[in-house]
Amino acid sequence: MGLIALYQTGIIRRLPDLPLPLMDADKVDASDEAYAKLSMPDAFLCLGSYAATMGLAAMGGKDRAVKQPWIPLALAAKASIDAVQAGKLTYDQWAKHKAFCIWCLIAAAATFATVPLVIGEAAAAAHNLAKKF
Repeated sequence: MGLIALYQTGIIRRLPDLPLPLMDADKVDASDEAYAKLSMPDAFLCLGSYAATMGLAAMGGKDRAVKQPWIPLALAAKASIDAVQAGKLTYDQWAKHKAFCIWCLIAAAATFATVPLVIGEAAAAAHNLAKKF
């Protein structure tokens, strides 16, 4: 997202792209949709979202599923919402632009990969929370 942010603010003129059909990062990241939310480039919103996810991932200790179950539950909810949004944005690349941004696809893949990584701890947290009631 940092690279896309540099592009969206005009610091760099072109995004590096794969020389493959259907790949056009500039077209996707310069679209009206990329600037529609809060009248700012969406890469900055993504960076903020990733920072929030990293903050949740870093919070608490090894036993947070027992002592602070809200943290892994919040992280799982955040990761799930992010995955849904990443899926929508991936679909929109093709549906609206007939092109894909490799950097967006990499970010989406990382977002999708986060969900299975947090589910186990969230399940343990839910189990521990249920025992308290």
